[in-house]
Amino acid sequence: MAQISGLNEIAYVDCKGGGQIEVADGIAYVGHTEGPEATTVIDVKDPKNPIILTTIMCAHGGVHAHKVHVKDGLMLTNYESIGTAGGREEGFAPGLNIYDVSNPSEPKHINQWKTTGKGVHRFTYDGQYAYLSTTMEGYSGRIVVIMDMSDPLSPSEAGRWWWPGQWTAGGEELDIPAPHMLCHHPIRMGDKLYVSYWHAGWAILDISDIANPKCLSRMSWTRTTGVPTHTCLPIPFKLKGMDIMLVADEDVAKTKECGPAFLWVVNVSDLENPMPFASFQLDGLESGTPMPAQTGCHQPVEIVRSTEIPVAWFSNGLRIVDIADPHAPKEVASFVPDAPKGFDKPLANDVYQDDQGVIYLIDRRWGLHILERQ
Repeated sequence: MAQISGLNEIAYVDCKGGGQIEVADGIAYVGHTEGPEATTVIDVKDPKNPIILTTIMCAHGGVHAHKVHVKDGLMLTNYESIGTAGGREEGFAPGLNIYDVSNPSEPKHINQWKTTGKGVHRFTYDGQYAYLSTTMEGYSGRIVVIMDMSDPLSPSEAGRWWWPGQWTAGGEELDIPAPHMLCHHPIRMGDKLYVSYWHAGWAILDISDIANPKCLSRMSWTRTTGVPTHTCLPIPFKLKGMDIMLVADEDVAKTKECGPAFLWVVNVSDLENPMPFASFQLDGLESGTPMPAQTGCHQPVEIVRSTEIPVAWFSNGLRIVDIADPHAPKEVASFVPDAPKGFDKPLANDVYQDDQGVIYLIDRRWGLHILERQ
């Protein structure tokens, strides 16, 4: 039975599940977690009456395009092999697909930036640069690559950074197991890049010289928690006089028996000496008590519009966490939908909030929920 508090569900889209949801100019774009569907485009100018316009398909089997960003009529989607899919089809080229969506009903594929290995995982895009988590020749796992997209027909690398030990072609050696050393998600604010790095932890980079990113600080607590770091989210305003970053761990790929992942609050006023000082976990979830995977935290909204932060919390749905007092984050609204058809539980994977405050919650396996705050 669905549970809801402080929110109203205003619409539901019966579509395949996704890894990411973004809304631009009244159009929602869903990147699907599993192929053969790649991206579904939905008209949400009237969010109470969404209309599916089209679905783009993957050109190969064993791959997905589960992340998507749109800016000024240009859509970027990742292209990555899926480790659980039993192998990718011959001819697959991993990388970043580039579309013209000036007419969102008829997306036009105009180019692809290609790499080696599994491909691009999560990324962000500001209209000029794309900040990628991607495999690259000569490196173990995924690293940070900054792509200049000002000419989408000829994208060019602007800079790269990797965690020490990843450049195996240069003779470096990893100090943690290779599957644990993965860039997951770079997010830019100002001239800094806030980068989650899976079981290696996270890093803050100075990219004022974008060709030569400089690491200001690195930190890890995953050996204690047992869960990987998923997202580092800088808050674009001060709270209690502090610059704040939220760090969301992901409730998967556990390295030991441990409790569910949760949300951290970090003081980054001194970027070279960040200090975690608070955390948030759902009532009823004990951080020291083992529970099934995907019970805990996954992904906060990437565009922060207020102190109320929507967070996709896997099987525990959507949680709205108020950080107005960063020392004591508190839940102010929530929505746990029914399990989608054919599945035993919901799995809230990603969330987007538009500039009107409408919230879009995509389930990892099936369905898009559209909500508004009471």
